[in-house]
Amino acid sequence: MARAPLSRRLRGLLRGRGGGFRSSPSSSASSPAGSPPGSAGSPGSRTSGPVPAVRSLGHTPNPYVRAGGLVAVVLIGAWLGLLVVGSVRTPVGPMDTKMALRPSLTGGTKINVSPLGALELDSHHAPVRLDVDVDQLDPERSQALVNHPERIAGLQDEIAADVASGTVELGVRSVVAVVSGATVLGLAVYRRPRRALAAGGLAFALLAASGAAAYATWNPKSVLEPKFSGLLSSAPSVVGNARSIVSDFDVYQQELARLVTNVTKLYDATANLPAYQPDPSTMRVLHVSDMHLNPAAWHIIESLVEQYEIDVIIDSGDTMDHGTAAENSYLDPVETLGAPYVWVRGNHDSAQTQASLEERENVHVLDDGDAVTVAGLRIAGIGDPQFTPDRSVQAAGDDAERAAGRHLARAIDAERKKGTAVDIAVAHNPVAARETDGTVPLVLAGHTHNRKTYELDGGTRLMVQGSTGGDGLRAVEGDEPADVQASILYLDRDERTLQAWDEITLGGLGLSTAEVSRRLPDENTPGGEPSPAPSGSPSPSSSPSSPSPPGSSGSRSPTPSATAPDG
Repeated sequence: MARAPLSRRLRGLLRGRGGGFRSSPSSSASSPAGSPPGSAGSPGSRTSGPVPAVRSLGHTPNPYVRAGGLVAVVLIGAWLGLLVVGSVRTPVGPMDTKMALRPSLTGGTKINVSPLGALELDSHHAPVRLDVDVDQLDPERSQALVNHPERIAGLQDEIAADVASGTVELGVRSVVAVVSGATVLGLAVYRRPRRALAAGGLAFALLAASGAAAYATWNPKSVLEPKFSGLLSSAPSVVGNARSIVSDFDVYQQELARLVTNVTKLYDATANLPAYQPDPSTMRVLHVSDMHLNPAAWHIIESLVEQYEIDVIIDSGDTMDHGTAAENSYLDPVETLGAPYVWVRGNHDSAQTQASLEERENVHVLDDGDAVTVAGLRIAGIGDPQFTPDRSVQAAGDDAERAAGRHLARAIDAERKKGTAVDIAVAHNPVAARETDGTVPLVLAGHTHNRKTYELDGGTRLMVQGSTGGDGLRAVEGDEPADVQASILYLDRDERTLQAWDEITLGGLGLSTAEVSRRLPDENTPGGEPSPAPSGSPSPSSSPSSPSPPGSSGSRSPTPSATAPDG
């Protein structure tokens, strides 16, 4: 009978309601009247008086393990909070940027300038890093600087104020993100509000400590010793020593403002190209080449596609500069240009470049003599056999180019025998393109950054395009900026023969001119006689303010010699 109260006490102990066995009035009162000696609750019971406490049979977590688990929940929750809502988009001068805090073992600041690379500064030592992504140059804010030059003097103060404002907003958002992330994850793991609030409080304390560490170790001189990666690794040799820039900041500020002005003028020129009414009897092909990572080239192409109602874009290569995987993000706009994009590899485009383009929608990559029908045109092409940025391999030279051209000619001949005659051939190097003479009416090339048109002995017209990127990153190397060049080709929709072409020339960096020159082939073409240049333009090299489409009324303009340069 004495075991019954003992069992009840043991069950109570396992349930957490007791810590040992002690006699008490309640226990004595609960004993049945007349219990025999030795029974529970009787005066002679063996359990009367203090009895050593029995240890709980449940598992008690190690306090260090519990603390480590709480810290893990706080860190993971804070990290997730920063990823989801811990970033802000803020204008800095004429640029749109994205700022974010990220966990880091070393701290510092990383400025990403896609697709050129990144700039890292040893600005502070703390478990958080500041990431700044430079998205794009805002044309409207840049245009405001052009229209109001007096604002350039205050550009430095404006940028400083923008950075301060963005940093404050980022700090507030980061606190909310860290505390919310840790609290929500703590509630999901522990299912107890107190533990969740403790996780949020610890997250706030850690962020505050990180901010204090960053403030204590802030190094404003870190801008003097930046670390470049990607294409920016060559920045010290391009922009000069960073110390000289800081010491002569007034001069640097003026040059920076001038650069903003030049880019704005380039955008403004491309956005106001002369428009015209397209003739339904013509097909319109936009020929571009050698963009060399110039981001303004995509804006130019998009503007031409929209205003000239382009049916297909043909790019004869050298879209990249070094062909690295880091440059592939430069290709992102290719899917949204508004027209199919046909591309061949240039000597600055790598196999990685080609693979990236092959995965994108709206893009047709031609190589090894492949042919494709786009917008009713049969186009064949071959990639450049050389990759010249790789200095570990000796350049094969013109012999390799001629061999590639002969391979393309054989592929074109095979297409003709199958009854699918090629209308346009594409190669990057004119040396390779010349080998297709007699097999195709028109062959397009680039590479030389010098626009010319030739009529070859076999009857093939070779059109070599200039640089649609204005020489790209090399634009500042010469004494004068290189022009931005592209061409609009008009072909008869039934016969697919060349009727005329317009040469688009935009002033390079620092210039805001836009010139459209009409060129005509010697022979008469189906689909109507091509129009002359507008009145007041004595020769095809003049710059009409509103070019007329092929097929419209008007007298025929003079045609330059077939073998002479056309631009």
